[in-house]
Amino acid sequence: MPEQPDRSPVLGHRGHTLSPQLSEADAQFREWMHENLDRAATHFNLTIIGEPSLGWLDRSISAPVRRIDEQMWLRVVSEDRQWIAGEFWTGNLEANAFTALSKPRVVDVFEWEHGRHQRAELMTLVPGSPCSRTDALRHTADLPDEWWAELRRTSKLIAAMPTDRVNADQALVTGRMQQQFGNSVNPVVREWETVHGDLHWANLMGPQFGLLDWESWGRGPVGTDAATLLSYSLLVPQTAERVRDTFADVLATDAGLLAQFYVAARLLHRVDRGDHPDLAAPLRRHVDGL
Repeated sequence: MPEQPDRSPVLGHRGHTLSPQLSEADAQFREWMHENLDRAATHFNLTIIGEPSLGWLDRSISAPVRRIDEQMWLRVVSEDRQWIAGEFWTGNLEANAFTALSKPRVVDVFEWEHGRHQRAELMTLVPGSPCSRTDALRHTADLPDEWWAELRRTSKLIAAMPTDRVNADQALVTGRMQQQFGNSVNPVVREWETVHGDLHWANLMGPQFGLLDWESWGRGPVGTDAATLLSYSLLVPQTAERVRDTFADVLATDAGLLAQFYVAARLLHRVDRGDHPDLAAPLRRHVDGL
């Protein structure tokens, strides 16, 4: 990251103030992402009606939009051309195959290239609001029993969906687990299923259930989604216990235990790179308990 010339606030798109912790290059990239969102909105003849939000590592930007009298959701992702051949690039669109779930449906796509490759996806709007502003939950999730029942129903329907898409293969699982645990845990996956692949609290809507961000869905180890949500709940023991109860039939199996080791290894890899530092200790205690 380039050295910061000063720590004064940087004026961003439409006059909002960007964090003084941002380097000038980061601030310029965010400004450029806002311009990409504007370009996509113009292409689809949309009006942006809410504050845009940036995704992980600023690689995407999203906002609620309106077209005539219909409210929708617009998302733009930007990548170097070398990375756009992966399945994640079309994941949201291909997730339209899930017709019985509460999730966004992609209704139109627009791609263009300007320095990097951009993909705009216009989607239906899922009601409610994210259960957390961050992937990891840091407050009690006050959700009705019906919400938890719908979460479990959704996970079962995802698992049963046939697909050639891949979320994680054996090489990835082995690499992540050996990186964190050496040879102390056998990484061989014997049971596979279709998984959402990113089941965390910022992708879950409430109080009415909804599940966002289907970029990375595909085949993965059985129990991946349950283990992922549990890991992202560890900072709130009461909610973590509710996740354990909801997925008890999965997490207590041999496949579920392996999934918990794999997901913990994956998230600890993220922690090592600076994400969610407060999850490090809970994750390690969780692994010790397994």
